[in-house]
Amino acid sequence: MSDDNPFAAMMKLGQDWAAQMNPAMTSFASKGVFDMFPTMSKDMMETFFGKGLNPGGLDAKTRLMLTLTGLTITGAQAETQIRATVRHLSEAGATRKEIAEVIAQAGLFGGVPAMTQAMTIATEELSKDDNA
Repeated sequence: MSDDNPFAAMMKLGQDWAAQMNPAMTSFASKGVFDMFPTMSKDMMETFFGKGLNPGGLDAKTRLMLTLTGLTITGAQAETQIRATVRHLSEAGATRKEIAEVIAQAGLFGGVPAMTQAMTIATEELSKDDNA
């Protein structure tokens, strides 16, 4: 392992490990995989990561908004996760305006490129409902 760039060395170890465990993982792309998983119902989300497990705590919609904020601030590079979060936010009762507001607020911390990328992804995901 190189001491010059420990992150690159660790990434290489992780890639090698994944290839040894399952050679198909070397060419696996997660894009599109999330479409195979159904959107959880609002009640199910509330039960599993909302007030069902933590009465008096954050509801599922708020937790998902925080998730979208984090995904945007970190550069909006996790497209699959942003799409899934937006889809579940919509199911949890968030309006398009609320979703856009969350992304815009996160843009103050993550920068305009991250905000633009997250807005583009969210708009694409939400437009699927228009075409259904």
